[in-house]
Amino acid sequence: MSNELNRFSLEDDCHPHLLQLLRIASPIAVLTGAGVSAESGILTFRDAMTGLWANFDPADLATPEAFAKDPATVSRWYDERRCKIAKCQPNAGHFALAKLQAVTIADRRSFALITQNVDRLHQAAGSKDVVELHGTLWLWRCLDCGIEYEERGAAFSSYPLRCACGGSKRPGVVWFGEDLPKHALLTARRAAGSSALFVSIGTSGAVHPAAGLIDVAIQSGARFLEINPQETPYTSKAHWSLRGKSGEILPQLLELAGAE
Repeated sequence: MSNELNRFSLEDDCHPHLLQLLRIASPIAVLTGAGVSAESGILTFRDAMTGLWANFDPADLATPEAFAKDPATVSRWYDERRCKIAKCQPNAGHFALAKLQAVTIADRRSFALITQNVDRLHQAAGSKDVVELHGTLWLWRCLDCGIEYEERGAAFSSYPLRCACGGSKRPGVVWFGEDLPKHALLTARRAAGSSALFVSIGTSGAVHPAAGLIDVAIQSGARFLEINPQETPYTSKAHWSLRGKSGEILPQLLELAGAE
């Protein structure tokens, strides 16, 4: 494909081929990153290192070794994140993606939503069968018996959280040095590899293997749309690159494509 980048204004000269693909392409695969949730007030991992946590390096709280060394501190950090995220609501970008999925499926076309986010705001907005590459803060897993618990209540009363068997429960997120969930990664790669249109939204393109899904899609012949406030390592490979917030761009894009 050509590396020539097509930038355009949604209001003035939106590319007709992109709008047509949104109407007829199948399968469509979408990858979302932290930028989508930032519009709901969810700080990125590093931006959240304030107050009590200002003296911590995120890497010191997000590894199996850190949990083994100090499970109480690591659990408290993730529990605070969980409770803060519980107060956040899906934004217009989340709802637009849920609408696009519903319209696509109603047309008997395939749609896959893949996310690096752990907040489940996509599900809260109505998206179905979301592929969670990095897990979720709402599930905590016992290190001894392996049982997973959904934790939606108030802050824990003590740390680390204990399972009924007596074992420690860890947050169900992917830590540095850990592999992504095999089923999620396989599902994501299949979706990317079979997609006719691949959309990357609010992701830096710097976190692998998630970013590698863009390569899989492009190499398989998909058209590639990037929506992000800043350029990324994949901008030069995009067929269309829209600069701005997903909560502003996606609703307009769906309206112009007649998907509203």
